[in-house]
Amino acid sequence: MASFGRKQGVALASNMLKTLTGRSSNFRSNARSFSGVGSSEVVTSHTDKWMQDTSKKSPMELINEVPPIKVEGRIAACEGDTNPALGHPIEYICLDLDEPAICKYCGLRFVQDHHH
Repeated sequence: MASFGRKQGVALASNMLKTLTGRSSNFRSNARSFSGVGSSEVVTSHTDKWMQDTSKKSPMELINEVPPIKVEGRIAACEGDTNPALGHPIEYICLDLDEPAICKYCGLRFVQDHHH
């Protein structure tokens, strides 16, 4: 694995931004041009657009319809999907508590399967 110094890292990031934006200005000005991407205006308009269609369920409603997954043992491993390209980083979840444990990435719930 190659290690980069600060200058090499900045140069690499600058080249990536040039490719993305099609501009050849310096790294800092390109970084500023991306600062508006997460602005509250974009988030608000996207949320408003999503909430206008009341025929569709929200992502929270959809994930809450999935029943808790029973797991043998004390630890659940969640990847979000059986296909690694569609999932998320692996999350190990402790199931010591009585209530379902929730994956922080996808919201799936897990409970320990007690064989009594």
